[in-house]
Amino acid sequence: MMIIDIPGYIRLEIKHVVCDYNGTIAVDGKLIDGVREIINELSKDIEFHVITADTYGFVERELENVNCKLVKISKQNQAHSKLEYVSAIGKDHTVCMGNGNNDRLMLKEACLGIALVQEEGACVETLLSSNVVCKSIIDAFGYFKEPKRLMATLRR
Repeated sequence: MMIIDIPGYIRLEIKHVVCDYNGTIAVDGKLIDGVREIINELSKDIEFHVITADTYGFVERELENVNCKLVKISKQNQAHSKLEYVSAIGKDHTVCMGNGNNDRLMLKEACLGIALVQEEGACVETLLSSNVVCKSIIDAFGYFKEPKRLMATLRR
């Protein structure tokens, strides 16, 4: 578990990070360079989950040797499936990351929602449902390595 106190805002007790796959930790179905190494490093303190409908059909291959739990969901009702998953593992201790319309509900309900605007873009509703917007997944993971960045972004 990781604890991050954000002055005047919230005390985060983070046990889980749930990431969408495409557009978040992958582009065009391919894992973004550096993601494997960072997840494996951070997973010593936090449990990582990757939730996806596997649009490209090779997520298992891409996540080989990544210390995370892969959760494949149906192509139907993805937003609700992702929200149900986050609720089941404990939304009050879960950070969610995503970019798509199907990520908006889990980002809104998580203790911290991080929207990503990378090569695949981002849904405006998802941006509005998040607490923080980042330009890259590497930057978003940087919050766990350097929590003061998150404090500077969210403190009141």
